[in-house]
Amino acid sequence: MAALANRRSAMTLFTEPGDMAGHRVRIVLAEKGISADVVEVDPAAPPEDLVELNPYATAPTLVDRDLVLYEDRVISEYLDERFPHPPLMPVDPVARANVRQLRYRIRQDWEPLVHDVLHKGEKTAARARKELREGLVAIGPLFDSMNWFMSDDFGLADVDMAALLWRLPALGIEIPEKATGLIGYGERLFQRPAVRESLDEVERDMRSV
Repeated sequence: MAALANRRSAMTLFTEPGDMAGHRVRIVLAEKGISADVVEVDPAAPPEDLVELNPYATAPTLVDRDLVLYEDRVISEYLDERFPHPPLMPVDPVARANVRQLRYRIRQDWEPLVHDVLHKGEKTAARARKELREGLVAIGPLFDSMNWFMSDDFGLADVDMAALLWRLPALGIEIPEKATGLIGYGERLFQRPAVRESLDEVERDMRSV
């Protein structure tokens, strides 16, 4: 995170190495050029100050002066509102609701599959890999006509997708060559400076950078 520039405010982000939710917040920080002190924590032994700040003692947790936030969607929307340039949410309320719906579906439909791949037995993991790969391939045509996820502008839904797609090699998932729209979308995401600057050491080891 040393590459983050444009110090705007002293913040602290508690994050678990390699954690997808923390990665999403770090992408937002990098995209906005917000400097924050990043504290990596062991979820099995959270530091005392995190336990005092967050009743769940979970990461990511963002501390900004007297404000403590500990859900990554809440954190990312707060950062987008406090530091409005570049915007990561549309102005129109209908479009904003659609982005929130997309982010919900990513977590509801795909994030549990990531958990199953990482933490369940091989039979369940294999089924989860197949379901996740098929779900991602199914949305591939969306990117034939749009650069970003249901939008002409990079936004918070793309932040979530960047963190997910980055992990595919580590999950043992390969996108087929026929899914050209999805592959091109992933390449655009990974070429974005904020995505590259956001990576921690664990994430860098997930694929070549």
